Amino acid sequence: MKGDYQELVDEISTLLGAPATLENRDFGLIAFGAHDSDDDTAMDPVRTRSILTRKSTPAVRAWFEGFGITRATGPVRIPAAPDAGVFRDRVCLPVRHRGVVLGYVWLLDAEPGPTPAQLTSAMEVATRIGDLLADEERADADLSREFAAALTAGRGWQSDMAVAALRVALGPSADGLHTVVCVTPWQGEAPSSIRSVPAAAAVAVLPEGESGESLAVLVRLRTPEDLSPARAAADRLRAAAPAGIATARRGLTDLPAAWREANTAARAATAQPTLGPVAEWAGIGPYRLLAALYHPEVDPAVAPLVAPAHAELARTAEVFLDNAGQAGRTAAALGIHRQTLYYRLSRVEQLTGLDLDDGEDRLLLHMSLKSARL
Repeated sequence: MKGDYQELVDEISTLLGAPATLENRDFGLIAFGAHDSDDDTAMDPVRTRSILTRKSTPAVRAWFEGFGITRATGPVRIPAAPDAGVFRDRVCLPVRHRGVVLGYVWLLDAEPGPTPAQLTSAMEVATRIGDLLADEERADADLSREFAAALTAGRGWQSDMAVAALRVALGPSADGLHTVVCVTPWQGEAPSSIRSVPAAAAVAVLPEGESGESLAVLVRLRTPEDLSPARAAADRLRAAAPAGIATARRGLTDLPAAWREANTAARAATAQPTLGPVAEWAGIGPYRLLAALYHPEVDPAVAPLVAPAHAELARTAEVFLDNAGQAGRTAAALGIHRQTLYYRLSRVEQLTGLDLDDGEDRLLLHMSLKSARL
């Protein structure tokens, strides 16, 4: 498929005598023509960033969309704007399928510029690109549906059927090395194209009960130890939301377990910012166990302590327990005097009825405070 796009982009470049760039409707780079000009302004900051990072910034996207390219059915000429990093005039060819914009072909505009006949021929090629993109979107939608089913089917024959369908959809790569990335909470729809997410094999949006939705991404890996492709995918997608990464697995049979790991790691990153913004399951420590034991209701003994009015006492107790009950280290971490620490701990005991000299009471308090973060 990528070769088809490249051939069509090269065809437009030849028709118009200028290097062309193809982006999807989210401004993710798909293909670009060869550039051999000595004109430094041809590689302005916007074009350079698009090629090197395979995407444009939201500000650049908004600026170009301000010229009506999302509604246009024919070529749109866009003037240079050095302040925006656009040093050369551009021609945008909207790529549509059945009236829906799916992408854009970009060309540098220069005098005398392409003739109307040349632009008409280029738009015919853009229509063929639109057909390809539409086919790819349909395939992505099918893959997303099969991926979501494999993650949520549970156990038994339903899971077997879902995994088998996903294996067919993925083809030969199904039995390769993968991991799962979770971004939560997720706002909006899944990315319009898998190719906009580095190393992604499939993406799906899954419901998360009252917390809204989460985005799941199946990421291809080269080795079990190198999770950098998953981190790159998470960084591309997460925006303001935290992300979690499961341990690496070969094949698809353990996808539900991988999803639980990734989801737990993402929630741990929310609960404990020092773990994030992208947390790996292998690195979240006690939250691995706490997630399995998690219940939305706080233990009755600890409930008064986690009320907003006692946030300072709750933090004091958690830091004290994190430091294995060592008063000196706790006071230093909190920046308070030891006597202040002792007073706060006595208030914690009064509020909860727990004895901080009792190991089981301390364990209950520590687990409850950590669990409350989830």
